[in-house]
Amino acid sequence: MIQAADVREWRSCDVVDPDGHKIGTLEAVYVNTRTDEPAMATVQIGLPTRHRLVFVPLDGAVVGPAYVKVDYAKALVKKCPSIGTDDVLPAEDEEPLFRHYGLPYEPGAKGERQLARR
Repeated sequence: MIQAADVREWRSCDVVDPDGHKIGTLEAVYVNTRTDEPAMATVQIGLPTRHRLVFVPLDGAVVGPAYVKVDYAKALVKKCPSIGTDDVLPAEDEEPLFRHYGLPYEPGAKGERQLARR
């Protein structure tokens, strides 16, 4: 798992799936607002003129010298709900994001977001 103190060091690293296939480039890390632990990463994918950001969970991620290996297949990640490279994740899009990966979504008691960009 990526340690919170190391997050900035891994920006621009390749993100690969369990089989070593490159998914894209790590753009940012989102932390769980309850624990402040890294929870998801945005990965820049697409053609050079049409980039977009997709989210991938960091549970079980392994960090290498120039890559972050995630536990999710490239095809699943590429089908994830995406945002533009200059956009932020709207609060109402958090739950569908978690659902895409079959993960439980638990907003705060007063409806606070579960994810915050680090």
